[in-house]
Amino acid sequence: MKRIGVMTSGGDCPGMNAAIRSVVRTGIAHNLEVYGIEQGYKGLIDGKLKLLESKDVANMIQRGGTFLKSARCPEFKTEAGQQAAIDQLEKFGIEGLVVIGGDGSLTGARVLHEKYGIKVVGLPGSIDNDIFGTSISIGVDTALNTICRAVDMINETASSHDRTFIIEVMGRNCGYLALMSAIATGAEAAIVPEVPYNIESIINKIKTRYIEGKSRSIVIVAEGAGNAYDIGKAFQLIGGFDTRITVLGHLQRGGAPSVFDRTLATRLGSGAVKGLMEGRTGVMAGLGGREIVFTDLDIVLSNKRDLDETMIKIAEELSL
Repeated sequence: MKRIGVMTSGGDCPGMNAAIRSVVRTGIAHNLEVYGIEQGYKGLIDGKLKLLESKDVANMIQRGGTFLKSARCPEFKTEAGQQAAIDQLEKFGIEGLVVIGGDGSLTGARVLHEKYGIKVVGLPGSIDNDIFGTSISIGVDTALNTICRAVDMINETASSHDRTFIIEVMGRNCGYLALMSAIATGAEAAIVPEVPYNIESIINKIKTRYIEGKSRSIVIVAEGAGNAYDIGKAFQLIGGFDTRITVLGHLQRGGAPSVFDRTLATRLGSGAVKGLMEGRTGVMAGLGGREIVFTDLDIVLSNKRDLDETMIKIAEELSL
């Protein structure tokens, strides 16, 4: 193997640049040429590939987002789009590909591997931490730290005015961010898609806390579990609370990656390149315990990463 490509696809997350940097410099250290593919699968179809040198990834490890950029690409779901992508890989002589992203990105990687025989290793990049085959994905730790800083600041103003804040975080199908940030910030409740909830029970519990002398309350809601504004209205109408809504939105996907995300992305990027050199393909490199592990993309994409029942129980106990 003499030439490989690296791309980021889907939603960006902190640590993607660190992963790209690791792929590039590990490749160069093993006498490989590494091509960066701009704008994900769209850029691959359009032939937006460029040779990356060590200097091109200097001072990238601390930057959020992805300097290779990302874009949606409905065209890649078609036979014509896929063939166009294959033509570009052949044109540039790309013998192996590292794809960094979430389920959609890894699904595209599986298509290239299974349908066209392209050697590919995926890396999990998603702040939702919903990807099977890794204990944590690139970007999750930074997103959690961002949420915790925001909640801590909101907590101070909530205490000053005896208010209830409903804080919406990302997580359309996975409540990991809501659950873990609620535990880490001492929130009164976490509302997540995986666990059924009764809004009146939550309100009654918080009313009891106010009677006991609590001066504020924080409820963290995963976006997929309910509309924060509707939940806020329920708190006002049913509970009579002075309620405010904060939607953190894309703030959670930005910012410089944490030390953990920088090192995780670096280890995974290095592992992906070495995996390709060892002949691995159709797999995702993830973190299993303290080791880098490889899982078939079929297994990754056909399984769901569930919330830890122990952490759910802890959150319930600590909110009493």
